[in-house]
Amino acid sequence: MSLTGKSNEQKIWNYLIAKGLSPYGAAGLMGNIQAESGFSPKNLQNSYEKKLGYTDTTYTAAVDDGSYTNFAHDSAGYGLCQWTYWSRKQALLEKAKSVKKSVGDMETQLDFMMSELAGYKGMMDILKNASTIREASDFVLLNFERPADQSENAKIKRAGFGQSVYDKYAKTATAPQTGGATTMTEQQLRQNVADIISGWIGSKRGDAKHLEILNIYNNHKPLARGYKVQVNDAHCATTTSAAYIKAGMADFTGTECGVEKYVEIAMKKGIWVEDDAHVPKIGEATVYDWQDNGKGDNTGNGDHIGIVIKSANGKFTVAEGNMSGGKVGTREMTVNGRYIRGFICPDFAAAAKALSGVAVPTTPTTPTSPQPETSTGSEAVYVVKAGDTLSGIAAKYGTTYQALASYNGIANPNIIRVGQKIRIPGKSTATTTPQTAKPNTPATVKPEAAMYFDKAQARTYTVASSSGLNMRSGAGTGKTLLTTLAYGTKVTCYGYYNKVGSTIWLYVAVNGMTGYVCKNYLK
Repeated sequence: MSLTGKSNEQKIWNYLIAKGLSPYGAAGLMGNIQAESGFSPKNLQNSYEKKLGYTDTTYTAAVDDGSYTNFAHDSAGYGLCQWTYWSRKQALLEKAKSVKKSVGDMETQLDFMMSELAGYKGMMDILKNASTIREASDFVLLNFERPADQSENAKIKRAGFGQSVYDKYAKTATAPQTGGATTMTEQQLRQNVADIISGWIGSKRGDAKHLEILNIYNNHKPLARGYKVQVNDAHCATTTSAAYIKAGMADFTGTECGVEKYVEIAMKKGIWVEDDAHVPKIGEATVYDWQDNGKGDNTGNGDHIGIVIKSANGKFTVAEGNMSGGKVGTREMTVNGRYIRGFICPDFAAAAKALSGVAVPTTPTTPTSPQPETSTGSEAVYVVKAGDTLSGIAAKYGTTYQALASYNGIANPNIIRVGQKIRIPGKSTATTTPQTAKPNTPATVKPEAAMYFDKAQARTYTVASSSGLNMRSGAGTGKTLLTTLAYGTKVTCYGYYNKVGSTIWLYVAVNGMTGYVCKNYLK
């Protein structure tokens, strides 16, 4: 087959896809080729150029015309894959002679590489069916290339190269499935997030990759703070946001350029886990508190953030922006280790469905417009979309979230998933549970920022006032009323609060809403 493309990189990509490799497999393999040779089929190992007295071009020409006869045994890496061992170099040379091509001919080397790959157990299966770039890249590195450096950093670097290739070509190489959707699993999405941020490792403030991070963040609308992040700004939260944006997950994670604000977003979305002993999964974000004394009683706000790219055996690796010198680098952590503030744990399963084109209507399926059911007793079915809360759905249908939770067997009304079907009872089947939330100014009044934090305040409370308890936009009875919580309602406080005199008003989350309630009426 003749190679097609404008560059060596594009020609290799088209060749591999035509050979049946999946986009993930092709990208993973190409990340290794880039690390070995920079996609140059005439590449002579740099350390041997001076030793042998040749350049890439003169070495190739000398081998081709026979004036250099030690090609197989000089131990110099050569070509796309930097073939080094004598028998492999000898076989490459014989292959080139048999097809009457230069030993530096790229198509000849690609054909030779494919014949070699086919001889490795499980290799072609991985390259044709890989579900992530990292899976394919690591398999090639450990089983085919086997360089001296097989460290985690080397794996991350090569997978990052593969991610860059994937970003350039995969969209045009992947044919859409029936209905125009591309299937993505939760694990694939998690790995994609990890691969994206891994591709930025080694970046320094002001270089091309750093500017890419800023551009991704600054071009996403709406901007979290209404202004663009600049080159000299701290960028750990910006880097985390950019990775989620690039992966298409911004609706599920939110975006921020400030760490503690990111924590607040996560709390509101119900994806915040303040548990040092949490075992993070790939793709989740780790938030650090440098004032943590190691005894589990964090005394400060979130100071730094990064994304988990590896997690196993009680240890995990985090890729982080704005490390020493303004770099993107990695940190090794131990579960329940010091300085862990908490974790942002997006709903990857729901995000993967949404990105795969799973039908998630923006209006209820039956009836076509939200309204209370008629007295026929028939039920409607609502399919949850991104941003929905059970209380919001209940309000659309003139019922309560408790009624929907009971009717649908939902144990925790604060957790519903995109794509989940919520059955709406008709009038004859609806319960008469009194409505506990009466929104006054929904979503238009933003709660005030909390001035205090005490981890001892963090837990789930129960409303103890028989007449209900008002949730307000700030501490004090003069603040805007957001909703009224019924007796027995569960609320969650993450340790934030304000005070009026000596009275504590806790900043709490309940049923998708946040606001302040007087602690005196909680138990």
